[in-house]
Amino acid sequence: MSTEQEEIKKQEEEYSASNIQVLEGLEAVRKRPAMYIGDIGEKGLHHLVYEVVDNSIDEALAGYCTHIEVYINEDNSITVRDNGRGIPTDIHEKEGKSALEVVLTVLHAGGKFDKGSYKVSGGLHGVGVSCVNALSTMLTAEVHRGGKIFRQTFSKGVPTSEMQIIGECDDRGTTITFKPDASIFTHTTEYKYDILANRLRELAFLNKGIRLSLTDYRQKDEEGNPMCERFYSKDGLKEFVKYLDETRGTPIIDSIIYLDTEKNGVPVEVAMQYNDSFSENVHSYVNNINTIEGGTHLTGFRRALTRTLKKYADDSGMLSKLKFDINGDDFREGLTAVISVKVAEPQFEGQTKTKLGNDEVALAVDQAVSQALGHYLEENPKDARAIVQKVILAATARHAARHAREAVQRKTVLSGAGLPGKLADCSSRDRSIAEIFFVEGDSAGGTAKQGRDRNFQAIMPLRGKILNIEKAQEHRIWENEEIKNMFIALGVTIGTEEDSKALNLEKLRYDKIIIMTDADVDGSHIATLMLTFFFRKMKELIENGHVYIATPPLFLVKKGKQERYCWTEKERDQITEEFGKGTHVQRYKGLGEMNAHQLWETTMNPDTRILRQVTIENAAEADRIFSMLMGDDVPPRREFIEKNAHYANIDA
Repeated sequence: MSTEQEEIKKQEEEYSASNIQVLEGLEAVRKRPAMYIGDIGEKGLHHLVYEVVDNSIDEALAGYCTHIEVYINEDNSITVRDNGRGIPTDIHEKEGKSALEVVLTVLHAGGKFDKGSYKVSGGLHGVGVSCVNALSTMLTAEVHRGGKIFRQTFSKGVPTSEMQIIGECDDRGTTITFKPDASIFTHTTEYKYDILANRLRELAFLNKGIRLSLTDYRQKDEEGNPMCERFYSKDGLKEFVKYLDETRGTPIIDSIIYLDTEKNGVPVEVAMQYNDSFSENVHSYVNNINTIEGGTHLTGFRRALTRTLKKYADDSGMLSKLKFDINGDDFREGLTAVISVKVAEPQFEGQTKTKLGNDEVALAVDQAVSQALGHYLEENPKDARAIVQKVILAATARHAARHAREAVQRKTVLSGAGLPGKLADCSSRDRSIAEIFFVEGDSAGGTAKQGRDRNFQAIMPLRGKILNIEKAQEHRIWENEEIKNMFIALGVTIGTEEDSKALNLEKLRYDKIIIMTDADVDGSHIATLMLTFFFRKMKELIENGHVYIATPPLFLVKKGKQERYCWTEKERDQITEEFGKGTHVQRYKGLGEMNAHQLWETTMNPDTRILRQVTIENAAEADRIFSMLMGDDVPPRREFIEKNAHYANIDA
């Protein structure tokens, strides 16, 4: 027997039952956290808050809770308080310990699995507050119930005290305070106010009549009070549509079309509005979860919308002079809509598990929308005509755009000889390692070409600012030279028929698409124009994690032969203090101020660069912000920029 064979035999003998690790209780969550909360980055960190808030929302949906308060404490811990019934505290017969401890230490334990307690419940993963407990260095639960105050503490999912009665009360509710474990969330444990505010605002719209608030003790106003926002919606989805629509354009109908009904046991709520913009803005939710990949409820909505409007348009005779067919896209141009359904046992599928698969929901939504929209068109003939005229305009523009689009498609499928002249392609044909930099201007493009690794990095200089597609009709987009070149360089095309609108991602030539612009106002504007283009026309690229923003350094700090690049003012100040007297600080105002070696080392080298991946945490809010930044309405844009000015480093 050879030495190698002996070693293999020895390993086989040593690999026994004792090597099989059995993860008990919440150990599995700590071992594989991404399986339970999606990831361990910023998204997963904020998901912990959503899990706790979802419990309170479930109490509200069951009719027992009206107020939910969220606090970001000074030490970055989170407190969530509600006025629901309070988590039960009596002894759980099977587990032999309090129900409070069971809920906080046993996976999948909770009232939402008992159909008698909750008809429907929010939350996608269903792992609840026990998962939050497992991933926190500290969690304190305080329950006001039956005239008594109960309290228990935990660390990393393990109780650090018994449940104790610490006082009496005349109210009820649950308060959970937790601090995320930095050994799990290694990227960041710092909560972002805006991310939480956007989610709470969304929940207020989706659950009318519930009062939510967010207080941040880390930030104080001029009077020394913590930053605080309150969220409440009396009209629910109607207000949501108004909020989403306020930056998109001018409404073309007098009122929001709204329905709130139940079909075949499925509660269906829909609000919709038409404006004079050129894009569709439809968001769908199941049990408060944003189904960014759509699903059967969205299919039912679109089917009913197209069929009902088409019938009205045909019956009115308004389509008689049209020389080409209209399709589903034409009925949705300029439409802002929110669809919210409540499903007792939702089945999710798709890449991110946010696509509804329940077939019965399609029929329920179809029936509800057909009935409500049919009545609205009959009772509001002026609005009905305005909608049909908008549809005809959209169909005419689409017909004109089709020829321009087909020209791009023909060019795109050509071999390398058909690639744009300004593209300096990489030599590798392996898409998994290939990346393309869209660079602001020929000068920086030239430097990037010199500094890149030609094997896997392609460079495409952009000539000035690309078309603002937020305000452009479809045919103008496809006639724009820069946009045509981007499609051709990337290798992707968009289907021309309604059923094949998605990008053909299998033809994508690069795994990473990197926007590289100057760190100034013009650079930010170009980056925003690019992101608007990707968001509106190539959203799949963002959803599949292909789009990134390069982060060039803002400063070079020198002292003698010592050199350090800095990406923030705080970093610059720390290095300046570390170097001491005789330190020289160079401020980079543009990519052109760096030579090829510096640009490679700071911004393009995979080993040293900082890339920010573009993600869509909240699709509705992202849509609203792009509409605001790229639209005609100046006041909300100015307000947004002023509010977020502290994120920018702008030299006068």
